[in-house]
Amino acid sequence: MSQLVDERKNPRTDQAFMADSLYGLHRERTYSGALSYLRRRYTKDLTGVDIAVVGVPYDLATTNRAGTRFGPAGIRAASAQIGNLTPWPWGFDPTERLAIVDYGDFTFDYGEPGGIPDEITAQVEDILTQGVSLLAMGGDHFISLPLLRAYAKQHGTLALVHFNAHSDTWPDKEGRISHGTMFYHAIKEGIIDPSCSVQVGIRTYNADPLGMTWLDANWVHSHRTEETTAEIKRIVGDRKAYLTFDIDSLDPCFAPGTGTPVIGGLTTHQARTMIQGLDGIDFVGMDLVEVAPPYDTADVTSLAGATLMLDYLCLRAKDLPSRVEKQDA
Repeated sequence: MSQLVDERKNPRTDQAFMADSLYGLHRERTYSGALSYLRRRYTKDLTGVDIAVVGVPYDLATTNRAGTRFGPAGIRAASAQIGNLTPWPWGFDPTERLAIVDYGDFTFDYGEPGGIPDEITAQVEDILTQGVSLLAMGGDHFISLPLLRAYAKQHGTLALVHFNAHSDTWPDKEGRISHGTMFYHAIKEGIIDPSCSVQVGIRTYNADPLGMTWLDANWVHSHRTEETTAEIKRIVGDRKAYLTFDIDSLDPCFAPGTGTPVIGGLTTHQARTMIQGLDGIDFVGMDLVEVAPPYDTADVTSLAGATLMLDYLCLRAKDLPSRVEKQDA
């Protein structure tokens, strides 16, 4: 009874709006409350913020099954399952070291599809100019191109670390919008440097990787994950890098909720272990894309996406001190 009374006086619910600090886990019951990513504060105020989690609910560039516009909502809901405990196997809480908020979703006019890329880029620029990095949730994979355009304006040409079943570098004409050609355009625009970029888990044919290194699915499966991460780090070197993770890099048995599933992919264990091993790379941002909840009634795809995003946050926080003052029990 005393516990019930205490919770009535100090309700631990709707922490997305009620949390009084940018730092620390905002714990509440997994099945209730307002759903932000990891229960982070839902806000457009970026004062003192290090990383803004943002949804980009766009799927108009999809070539197969649409539905990734529901990805950000699905990932937020799934993240409630992992927002109450110190992340395993990291052993520390990244929210004690980084000020992380949920910025909500970008807005754009679906009735003017040709203008959407510039609308996304402008909203990214507004965040980056405030000294805040993004962790973006798609949405289909095309969103990486307008995101990268904004990052390149601030950081110059970037290295790309790309997990995917598809290379997304098939030839295309200028100005065309497709989730299978955005890295073709990014290379042609000088946004990414293919000589220090790597694509991991590829298992669809493309005759021309445009100078990027492929660690395809067969290569990854025949090597230890430690060897894969070592090769990724060798290729990227000391360049500033951008991480993009298409959930279809996972095998469909681990991520059925996606638009273009391809068998023979990575396991969630392989993917997590590889991201966890990428310390030392100077990542400026990340997106996780192609989560399509309508094709996964068990939400395992959304949970995989939410967890891989958490691994990235831990990677960014790994060498930082805690900003939370510990109190005696």
